Amino acid sequence: MNENVLIALIGVGGAIVGSVATVSVEWLRAHLANKAEERRDKPRKDLLKKLLQSKKFQWRRLDTLMHVIGADEETTKRLLLDIGARASEDGQPLWGLVSRNPLPESDTAAD
Repeated sequence: MNENVLIALIGVGGAIVGSVATVSVEWLRAHLANKAEERRDKPRKDLLKKLLQSKKFQWRRLDTLMHVIGADEETTKRLLLDIGARASEDGQPLWGLVSRNPLPESDTAAD
């Protein structure tokens, strides 16, 4: 085999191995970051569920939920959607579990 061809094959092989290693490391980094986020979110989700399952309240104010779990609005809304909650239809910053506050069968404004 020609020496130049052998050098080219070694170079291509090295590029392939390097690319696979880079992709693998990036995937592992993203996977570990997701796991860490899930571990951080679990206590917050549990607390949100407890707040929204209270027999005392059908709906809870978003600012109350944010304050109790110590998160910003975007994070709180993401976590609420993850646990099966929804916002009220009237535009008020109120949230409740879909299981306790199902969506209406029809939209009276559209009728």
